[in-house]
Amino acid sequence: MLSSPSVRLHRPRPFGRARFQPGFTLIELMIVVGIVAILAAIAYPSYQSQIRKTRRGDAQAVLMQAAQYMERRYTENGCYDKNPCGTDTATILPFTKSPIDGNETYYSIALSAVDDDSFTITATPEPSESGAAALSIDSTGLRTGW
Repeated sequence: MLSSPSVRLHRPRPFGRARFQPGFTLIELMIVVGIVAILAAIAYPSYQSQIRKTRRGDAQAVLMQAAQYMERRYTENGCYDKNPCGTDTATILPFTKSPIDGNETYYSIALSAVDDDSFTITATPEPSESGAAALSIDSTGLRTGW
């Protein structure tokens, strides 16, 4: 018996992809990029707002710490402004910035008014804290800007 050669019929490939290729199409990639951009546009301003609130809260804590320091000073010396060591009243506070630690300064802390029986400590925002108001506390405990 004669064997007939096997004949293969070539089927034409359908339009589109010749083979299955794993991966993403450009449209899928652009949709994901668009979703990420929308989420970033919503999340970033909220993040910046929380950072500002945290820095302001730290400045408030530093002001409270400075006021407590001044009260201890009054207890020891009988007045706020006289220094037994004879140093200038501008150098009374042991710290002049917020945060106290680190290299960054977001608020400058200073005694803005001090005499025998009263003081006012002010935290002035640095230019990096745009839109922030100054904070202050005085010897009676009155807080402004909080």
